[in-house]
Amino acid sequence: MSDVTAVQNLVAKHKALKQEIGKIIIGQEAVIDQILLSIYTGGHSLLIGVPGLAKTLMVNTIAQTLGLDFKRIQFTPDLMPSDILGSEVLDQNRMFKFIKGPIFSNIILADEINRTPPKTQAALLEAMQERAVTIAGQQHKLDLPYFVLATQNPIEQEGTYPLPEAQLDRFMFAIELEYPSIEEEIQVVKSTTNDNSVTINALFNAAEILEVQHLVRRIPVPDNVVEYAVKLVNSTRPNLETATAYVKQYIDWGAGPRASQNLILGAKAHAAINGKFSPDIEDVKAVAIGILRHRIIKNYKAEAEGISENQIITSLF
Repeated sequence: MSDVTAVQNLVAKHKALKQEIGKIIIGQEAVIDQILLSIYTGGHSLLIGVPGLAKTLMVNTIAQTLGLDFKRIQFTPDLMPSDILGSEVLDQNRMFKFIKGPIFSNIILADEINRTPPKTQAALLEAMQERAVTIAGQQHKLDLPYFVLATQNPIEQEGTYPLPEAQLDRFMFAIELEYPSIEEEIQVVKSTTNDNSVTINALFNAAEILEVQHLVRRIPVPDNVVEYAVKLVNSTRPNLETATAYVKQYIDWGAGPRASQNLILGAKAHAAINGKFSPDIEDVKAVAIGILRHRIIKNYKAEAEGISENQIITSLF
């Protein structure tokens, strides 16, 4: 099958996937799009939102429609690395046997990742980066595709361990969940307080998702689009001579090279689901806020004046 046909198939499959997810999840279109884009590119996502916005239900539904295994890990202050990675135990023959932890699944929901100490956070982040875990000197490969969706509760800061910037950089997207509109909330209440059960169909399987990830990487990108993405990331760095007065005024640290890579991958996937065979500058802009939001560090002046990351990134367009 040619790449042109494969892109056309992806457009149809993506549309059907959104309809299938829509049976359970009402609204949250932009959030679902960004989660799917990160799956199509092999990235990970960080969901930031208050409790009760159906984060777990959304990830579970997406995992079902993609035909993938799903596990949820509730991060707590007493969670140890072995609780998520697995451990070696003595069997009846007095031989060590490795018992896999919940991290061995295609889609992991790391719930409230900022509630657990850095040691356990680091264990998860190693698995995200290497797609493998090391137990007692033995490396165990994780099944592909492998996708981590971590959630953070922005309200409570007491008893939490915020993710360091170097670890935040491992996430392709930082996605903010908003409250639903009144119309959407009415639909949510109606659909969740009746006795109807909804059947979710799997429209993909693991092999097909891996093929989509390879297809996205094969999509050609014009040089001017790559230049635009790199210059956009460069423009977030206040220590460069080319930085605008606005950036120097409000940003302490800008995004690193991983942001440029993710912008191009995200733009390729965004172009593909919209039936385009090559991304343009509009595709880069469409994914830029989710990719750059967690990679720029505002200074105290921006905090004091209530300037958001979204405002800063939009000003750079």
